[in-house]
Amino acid sequence: KSPQAYEAVEPVDLDEFLMSQLRSGDAELMQELGEFPDDDLGVELMERECRTLRPSVPEEGVELDPHVRDCVQSYTQPWLVVSRRSIPRHHFLSLLRAEFEIFRLNIQKRQTFESDVQPDKQEQSPSLAELCDDTARTTLTSSDFNLRALQPDRRVENLLRFSSPEELDRFNLEARSSNRYGELFGLYPPTDEEDAVAIRPIPDCPKEHFGQRILVRCQAIKFDIEIEPLFATMALYDLKEKKKISENFHFDINTDQMKGFLRAHTPHTDASTLARSAIFSISYPSPDIYLVIKIEKVLQQGEIGDCAEPYMVLKESDAAKNREKLEKLKNQAEGFCQRLGRYRMPFAFATVNIMSAINSTLERDTSDTDSKGTMEKKGLPRRNSDRFSMMEDNYILSGFKPALTVYCVCRQEGERLSDEDLFKFLADIKRSSGQRRVKIIPGYLKLEVSPVPETVPGCLSPELIPVKPVSEKNPRPVKEVLEFPSSEVYVPHNIYRNLLYVYPLRLNLTNRLTSARNITVKIQFMSGEDPSCAMPVIFGKSSGPEFLREVYTPVTYHNRSPDFYDEIKICLPARLTEKHHLLLTFYHISCQQKQNQTGSVESLIGYSWLPMLNNDRLQTGQQCLPIILDKLPVNYSLHSPEKLPAQVPPAKWMENHKGLFNLELQAVSSVQTQDSHLERFFTLCHALEGKTMFPIRVGDEKISENMFEHELKLSIISLSSSGLEPLVLFLHQVLDKLFRLIMQPMVIAGQTANLAQIAFESVVSVVNSLHNSQELAKDHQGRNCLLATYLYFVFRLPDTQHEIHTTGGLMAHPESRYSTLTRATATTVGFMLLQSRIRSSSNPDIPAPQSPDDTEVTNILGKVHTHKCNVIPAGNISNTSQSSTGSTRPTNRKLFHEELALQMVVSTGVCREYVYKYAWFFFELLVKSMSQHVSQLDKKAVPRRNRFSDRFKDDITTIVNVVTAEIGNILVKQQKELEQAEKVNISLAFFLYDLMSLMDRGFVFQLVKNYCNQMAAKSVNISTLISMRLEFLRVLCSHEHYLNLSLFFSSPASAPASPSLSTSSQNSSSCSFQDNKIAAMFDLSQDFKQRHYLTGLLLTELSTALDMESEGGRVQQKAISATYSLLCAHDLDQRCSRPEVKAKIAALYLPLVGIIIDSINYLDFTGTALHKSHCKSGGPEEDPDSITPINQSVAMAIAGNPFNTLARNALAGKTTNMLTAETSRNLLMCFLWIIKNADQNLVQRWTVDMPSSQLNRLLELLTICISCFEYRGKQSSDKVSTQALQKSQQAKARLEEALLGGIGARGQMMKRVGGNDRTLGQRENLRWRKDLTQWRQTNDRQDKSKAELDQEAIISGNLATETNLIVLDLLEMIVQAVPLADCKDNVVGGVLRVLLHSLTCNQSSTFLSHCFSTLRALIVKFGELLFEEEAEQCADLCQKVLHYCSSCVDGNRSQACATLYLIMRYSYSSASNFSRVKMQVTMSLASLVGKSSDIHEEHLRRSFRTILAYAEEDTEMQSTQLPSQVDELLRNLNSILSDTVKMKEFQKDPEMLMDLMYRIAKGYQTSPDLRLTWLQNMAEKHSSRKCFTESAMCLVHAAALVAEYLSMLEDHKYLPVGSVTFQNISPNVLEESAVSDDILSPDEDGVCSGRYFTENGLVGLLEQAAELFSNGGLYEAVNEVYKVIVPILEAHRDFRKLTSTHDKLQRAFENIIQKGHKRMFGTYFRVGFYGSKFGDLDEQEFIYKEPGITHLPEISHRLENFYSQCFGDEVLEMIKDSTPVDRKKLNPNKVLLINMTCITFVEPFFDDYEMKDRLTNFEKNFNLRRFMYTTPFTKSGRPRGELNEQYKRKTILTTMHAFPYIKTRINVIQKEEFDLTPIEVAIEDMQKKTRELAEATHREKPDAVMLQMVLQGSVTATVNQGPLEVAQVFLNEIPADPKLFRHHNKLRLCFKEFILRCGEAVEKNKQLITPDQKEYQQEMKKNYNKLRENLRPMLERKIPELYKPIIKPRIENRDSFKRHSLRRTQDENS
Repeated sequence: KSPQAYEAVEPVDLDEFLMSQLRSGDAELMQELGEFPDDDLGVELMERECRTLRPSVPEEGVELDPHVRDCVQSYTQPWLVVSRRSIPRHHFLSLLRAEFEIFRLNIQKRQTFESDVQPDKQEQSPSLAELCDDTARTTLTSSDFNLRALQPDRRVENLLRFSSPEELDRFNLEARSSNRYGELFGLYPPTDEEDAVAIRPIPDCPKEHFGQRILVRCQAIKFDIEIEPLFATMALYDLKEKKKISENFHFDINTDQMKGFLRAHTPHTDASTLARSAIFSISYPSPDIYLVIKIEKVLQQGEIGDCAEPYMVLKESDAAKNREKLEKLKNQAEGFCQRLGRYRMPFAFATVNIMSAINSTLERDTSDTDSKGTMEKKGLPRRNSDRFSMMEDNYILSGFKPALTVYCVCRQEGERLSDEDLFKFLADIKRSSGQRRVKIIPGYLKLEVSPVPETVPGCLSPELIPVKPVSEKNPRPVKEVLEFPSSEVYVPHNIYRNLLYVYPLRLNLTNRLTSARNITVKIQFMSGEDPSCAMPVIFGKSSGPEFLREVYTPVTYHNRSPDFYDEIKICLPARLTEKHHLLLTFYHISCQQKQNQTGSVESLIGYSWLPMLNNDRLQTGQQCLPIILDKLPVNYSLHSPEKLPAQVPPAKWMENHKGLFNLELQAVSSVQTQDSHLERFFTLCHALEGKTMFPIRVGDEKISENMFEHELKLSIISLSSSGLEPLVLFLHQVLDKLFRLIMQPMVIAGQTANLAQIAFESVVSVVNSLHNSQELAKDHQGRNCLLATYLYFVFRLPDTQHEIHTTGGLMAHPESRYSTLTRATATTVGFMLLQSRIRSSSNPDIPAPQSPDDTEVTNILGKVHTHKCNVIPAGNISNTSQSSTGSTRPTNRKLFHEELALQMVVSTGVCREYVYKYAWFFFELLVKSMSQHVSQLDKKAVPRRNRFSDRFKDDITTIVNVVTAEIGNILVKQQKELEQAEKVNISLAFFLYDLMSLMDRGFVFQLVKNYCNQMAAKSVNISTLISMRLEFLRVLCSHEHYLNLSLFFSSPASAPASPSLSTSSQNSSSCSFQDNKIAAMFDLSQDFKQRHYLTGLLLTELSTALDMESEGGRVQQKAISATYSLLCAHDLDQRCSRPEVKAKIAALYLPLVGIIIDSINYLDFTGTALHKSHCKSGGPEEDPDSITPINQSVAMAIAGNPFNTLARNALAGKTTNMLTAETSRNLLMCFLWIIKNADQNLVQRWTVDMPSSQLNRLLELLTICISCFEYRGKQSSDKVSTQALQKSQQAKARLEEALLGGIGARGQMMKRVGGNDRTLGQRENLRWRKDLTQWRQTNDRQDKSKAELDQEAIISGNLATETNLIVLDLLEMIVQAVPLADCKDNVVGGVLRVLLHSLTCNQSSTFLSHCFSTLRALIVKFGELLFEEEAEQCADLCQKVLHYCSSCVDGNRSQACATLYLIMRYSYSSASNFSRVKMQVTMSLASLVGKSSDIHEEHLRRSFRTILAYAEEDTEMQSTQLPSQVDELLRNLNSILSDTVKMKEFQKDPEMLMDLMYRIAKGYQTSPDLRLTWLQNMAEKHSSRKCFTESAMCLVHAAALVAEYLSMLEDHKYLPVGSVTFQNISPNVLEESAVSDDILSPDEDGVCSGRYFTENGLVGLLEQAAELFSNGGLYEAVNEVYKVIVPILEAHRDFRKLTSTHDKLQRAFENIIQKGHKRMFGTYFRVGFYGSKFGDLDEQEFIYKEPGITHLPEISHRLENFYSQCFGDEVLEMIKDSTPVDRKKLNPNKVLLINMTCITFVEPFFDDYEMKDRLTNFEKNFNLRRFMYTTPFTKSGRPRGELNEQYKRKTILTTMHAFPYIKTRINVIQKEEFDLTPIEVAIEDMQKKTRELAEATHREKPDAVMLQMVLQGSVTATVNQGPLEVAQVFLNEIPADPKLFRHHNKLRLCFKEFILRCGEAVEKNKQLITPDQKEYQQEMKKNYNKLRENLRPMLERKIPELYKPIIKPRIENRDSFKRHSLRRTQDENS
């Protein structure tokens, strides 16, 4: 293509066009597709979904820090979403599949296909009676079946009752249009290749992070004895990470009686503490996670071991015996409970490997990831982490055991309480699951572990807020246990959470000589120093209050340095002050009550404390605190205990102020950043906003006012160096702050500082670091998921002042202006509006009208602005204030989108590089801020093109140009970055897509134009270029207003408009048809491209793609797929369902039709066209020569195919860009859709004006459509074409690549098998793919259910029917327009050709009935023409119609009969036509029955009867001869049918079958057409049995027949002179000359009119014969055949054919040279049949020709099997030798029973004179008529005897024809025998031996082994009946009988020659032997000499009588000799 055609044209100014040129009708259409041209981007508030009943917020009534306030606000404010008011088309595409599914399930109408109908036929093997029934065989044409006895089928109504052809057409049209499917694409699966591209997935709504969740329910803790209350906690531990990965869950299973023991210590019990079930979350599952349950009891006296003793000793079974003991223990326990009830002691613990609990097996079905029991790893934002080794991935929690009982309850050891000890223990268990060194307490725990169901009623969050749904009745709640993930989790905070966990670790008092041994620590969270300041913020344990003010750690008995294992969970206040601290009090507990002691059980040891804040930062991590004795000093809490200032009196410290108490603090907070960089940044930002007092304290330093700007900048820059996890956790807050800084002019110390640039750069670096992190997920467009989510849900325009604060610290929502998804649209002018960017449109000349609420606005604005200093930021020139007349609005407001665009334009260096690398982020940011801007404008007042300032538009243009340039640069320079370029390209496309909804469309189109031309200007390889532009356009075309943007409504759906745009509206209606205009509508003209901008671009890409050479056709596929999915979307779009809308849309795509017709050469329909034997158009791969016998495609080639479907590729030189089958189908679907929906009138006019070459292409295209969508039958019904099966697998993989970045269910499986590189976050995406993948799953699974297969068959059946009907509609349109045109014959013929092709394919009854109606209409309207001009087509037509007459579907049959009758009736008008039709019908039937073995003759006969009925009922025709002619024709047909019935009987006996076909062919000697048909049938049968030679002979005979006919017509020198010319190939051919002139005059009509009776036909037949000879190895015959062909080709000057001919000849001769003597030509057997059962075979002898190497047993076995099946084993006898069969000797009673088959091997026999001519192996095996076999006998009757009594009989058989012939067995017509006397036998033997010796000696390459074998047989005398013995028997004495003199002498001479040859052989052997054979040679020589000596006397003795001088010739003597030579002829013998 020339580059200028590829240039994008100047677009129409769309908005201008809409305003000025819109016609009312168009406007209505336009509105039908949604609100256009208004906006469709709305800004909406979307209530965030809250899992809990109320959001988690700080406690009431506290003044919050700005930072906490911001956090809380960001966790509670609604999402701000830019939504599309109509459904976006790209979601539409993803919905398409769901629609499609539904649509398909609704298709219930099943089409009937003959191929699916199982005919009910009874299999029968030929029964004996039939085989022997001689009478049935007498005549071949006996019509032994009376047709009239049958009942005719139902007739087609109104066959002849129509007044005019027009009425007929109208009637057919109505019939065709009823019951059609509106949506063509609903019948065809949407393509799946890259639809992913045009879908921008909506990011997932920000949610709280959960890992895999499991519900653990404790059902029982049971020990043998129950004497006291027990308390349990459970938590998860990860052994591999050595980390506790969940908080503690406290529960108990105590009975009410046991709880009663503690009543004194539990003031009240809150419901929330009664939970016994917990939900754990595991983000990183691994096999090393253990659930640890620790059990405590109330503190009592004694070591743990002592206290556990009773549990170990007392058995449950002995309860009765031990009753008193138990009572005593119970009372004891009750006493301890009352005294020490508030203290606990450790008792026991148990562990469960959580993974083995969750299904001990790993053999889960990997494909089952969607099943209910599965817990998907949801959105884990971590990937590639080594944590996921192979094994672990199998632990996707699926299939749980219901209940789990743990019997191994271990006793706690006092010294092993710490977590380290626990991990050691777990590691032990893991290592040796055998014995453990722990004491086991008898008892068990019963747990139930299960996946968390969808909803858990009555669940509490970790903050104890009820989770929805709340349970009404269930009193016992379920608690969610907070996870401490074992590794970072990258999910931004989403709810307010502020928890502190305190872990006392150990206390070390060993050095202290104190009595303190049972130590507990009381822990309190204080808000001041007064004891009453203890805050109730400590979460309680089980069965007690929810919150406590104090908590005690468990006591280890008598341990001075106890380890602690407790976890104290504290709810931190939202506002922390320096007064908040932890207070720790240490006590010794006296367990044993002293007699006189009544006081407290506690004795104080000391205190310690820990302030919560250190430099304003929360204290966390490990601490080691000293302990102060006695009492706490005043104001202690302001200092840490280590740094307590000196007190007066001095404080007393234990052990000199040494740190003695270790504890650890861990905060889980969504307000405390716990990262210095972030903290600094937030603090400084808040300082900027508030009324801050300088200096500011940040951490340890103070910052003065003049340092502030510097520090702030530093903190902004260092943001990117904060840790990834904290950055992600506070991502939303960080980005919000940075965007505010970009907008906020900052006045510091009276100076305005502009932080915009530095803040912008920081944003860029954050974006970069998030994209670069391996840990974070990206979607398939390479967008970082966290950022995408932020933009979609969170981002809102920064409000630069916080003026309005409400009480409670929450911001009032400033966006009340936005409509909210949940409530009615709020119309009040909200805070957001006042705050910001309202100003008049950028055009100062348009006064902004005052709307009623404007005054209010102005007032409020006035107030607001008193605070703001109106300073234009220095250095930001672009923001010059634009004054606007008539408006009091402030104008210096910076607009975020303008600022952002500016920053993007002016960025430099690395920053610039990243901006364009991650352009998607800034694009989406721009779009969202622009949307908010637009939503606040007064739409009516501000025209669309004035919404944005010109400067902003320039910036946008710059940005788009730069991005385009970037893409181009990557493509040119850095090929490896191709993927990056593709992503940026898509982002750019989506950006423009969004701008379409916001800006002036004309402007956006200009951007598109710039993009296209700028891309085209790059020197990129064209396929990459097209590919990029296509992806880009695909996105734009998926715009929901794409149709309107393309001005589809202005496309002339019926009458073409005049070219000038401006006038189009006026004269389109009045404009008359201008023919060239219509043609132009189907062209991709400049005008079209301008007006329908996007469509024009897309079609340009498509046509360029189709024209270019490309490797593998990826680009074409892409282009087609883009177009295809667009049309598919229009088709299934509810908004476009009205026909007139569809017609307009179709008109928009008319140029596509032109493009498709031009691309016809690239379509591939092979996968579809070759799957049926009767398929007409073979695919382009087949070379006509390589096709076995004449199938239709060769016929077509011979007859000169009118659409050169076959020669196509030769012509195109096998172009590389053949499209794949599937792509072709997609393209054709587009074509059919347009044709179906376009205005029919228009299409018809277009076809009328079409030049004939174009029309032919169109017809060819229709032919291809028919092949492409052919129904494939139920079994293999697969929606994709045959070749597409593997493709669909690849496509599927590609789709998943595209959609999920390589993870789909399948990808997971593959990866699970193949390695650890995992993209986990992607798993979420599967959600929206579910509906997408639905139909594909059914398509790819190999084991489809019957129902699915059925549904698919129904759909593909409907698709085939619908596509064919569309083609039929178009054909009708073409034909009905014909009378207007001149070239009608050509057109009608072409149409007929397509119709015939459609009949060749597998069609449904629905289609067939319409197709036959159309055919009948054609016959009615153009009968004469068809029968005259299109004779060949009519022949085809007859054959197809007859084929359907034998259909087992009644409907098809009755339609076919009606059509056949009409053919006869309308051809009757001219005698010649009628006789031709009769001929064609007869031939068709002959070829039909000859070719197909499964013809249903009963159906055919029924059809004949029906046709007869038509003839009898046709009143108009009764006066004519027609009825009687029809009758006669049908009788003939019936008799042909009878032959076939016989053929059916012999299906199993090939020879008999061929004989029968031969006889049928012979019967047609007088009608060459039929004989030709049968010869072809025979050829086909032979070929199928691999008898290539015979098949070739059939074709040679056929060719001879044609030659006879041609020589009668005209004698050209170059043509063969009838069949005589062929006798070199085979003398048998002369049979064909029987067709003499008196029988046949070629001028008689209807005779020899077939396509073969032409010179081309002759050549075609011969070429095929040559091919078959070559297959059969008869290369010499190939030469003979070509001798006939070459003169014809020379006469035709067909040099191309001559080239290939000589090429083939060369190959033939080469083969002769290479394979000459190695060829096996055939083996011959004599087969005789004796026995009356054989019917007319009785006493017949045949010669059978069998393939090359066939042994006697093989053929005898074959025949025996066959005949014993016919007759049964007992009556068949096989004789396998050559003794004659004497029937008289057969037992007469057995005559009927025993049937003998006699088989003998025979060899060709030649007379001596013949041998002179037959020199080569081939000649000795070709044209054979005489065969010989020998039978040894003796006079005594035994076959063998001594040498002197051994006679031999030679039998010579002559056959009727020469082999090879057109059949493989030929009758024997003559038999001669002669006997040899013993001496003659001896002579023959000696001659043979001598010949062998001579051959062995004189070979070119002597073979020692061979020679030695022959020598041994000759020389070594030991051989019985060896030469010596023969000589001794016959030569010892001269015979007495003078008659034998001659023989004696001959034998003597034989021996002489023999001994001579032996000598030569011995000498030769001497030269050949190896040294080790020397002795052997000497032995041989010795034997030879001995033999010679022995023979010498006999050889020298001559018979004197024979050597007398001859005086005169004695004639009578000679005669007598001749007479005495014992030769007997057959008749003498008989």
